[in-house]
Amino acid sequence: MLPSERKIYLKETLERLIGSFEPSGKCEATIIERVVCDGYVRERVELSAVSGLSFAAYVLIPDGYEQTTIPAVLAVHGHGYGSREIVGLNFDGTVDENPPGIHQHFALQLVKRGLLVIAPDIVGFGEHLLEADLTEDGLAPSSCYKMSTQLLMLGKTLTGLRVMESRLVLDYLASRPEVDAERLGIMGFSGGGLISSITAALDERLKAVVLTGFTSTFKESIIAVDHCICNHIPDILLYAELPEWIGLIAPRALFLESGEHDPIFPKQGFCKVWKTSGRFMKRRMLPINCPQTYSLAYMRLAADIPMIGWRRP
Repeated sequence: MLPSERKIYLKETLERLIGSFEPSGKCEATIIERVVCDGYVRERVELSAVSGLSFAAYVLIPDGYEQTTIPAVLAVHGHGYGSREIVGLNFDGTVDENPPGIHQHFALQLVKRGLLVIAPDIVGFGEHLLEADLTEDGLAPSSCYKMSTQLLMLGKTLTGLRVMESRLVLDYLASRPEVDAERLGIMGFSGGGLISSITAALDERLKAVVLTGFTSTFKESIIAVDHCICNHIPDILLYAELPEWIGLIAPRALFLESGEHDPIFPKQGFCKVWKTSGRFMKRRMLPINCPQTYSLAYMRLAADIPMIGWRRP
């Protein structure tokens, strides 16, 4: 099988493995709130990808874009309390004035670079939990286990639902008048990296991709270390290891970041990806080491690398 034929084959296989969902057929949004912040405007919108299942997303719009369209980024959070964790808010929607946690408010880093950013609540987190998991304090960890096990019984995966909602978000993003639909990117952290990698592999509207705190091999991470069940996709290893799945993004711009002491996506797995990735894409190593905490400086670097030429003058 020629490399080009295998790439088509793997993309078709990936869509089948994650499962399909009947779309709602629309990307209309209802604005819930609009807040003027320092250097940007923050909107909260409600969207729906599957009939009967709605979710909210924050849209961060940088000041000064009025005379032109601007590039936009889909920011995908990992395990935590949802989209608020990456837009500088506490779980209750108040401003987070404490030092940022592991997500480092990375959506704010993107909007400060002149990019329009959308940060949805990934299904299973934040306000996008099952009703049975919602609590008054908003700190229910996730609905990953219940949703994953139930969907697996139907031949579907939670990853498939998350990817579908992400692609609906891209539809909405591309429809906004401020956005240059030819310059869309995605950045995912940890479990958000899984969603981002598959969304980018299947949707070529995404021209630039950042995967941070995720890149490894299945053998070194998902199999070797206890992970949330939402990371598991039945049969996926029968077809390819993770580096080749990520390689489906090529030849588009891709930046990979790994923590030096990441306990669940270990450095050795990342190094194996790097050694084998030359088979799938052109590459360039940056001489930096990132700590487990994914410092703000490295989040800023990750936000900059694939967006070269995207920032407003």
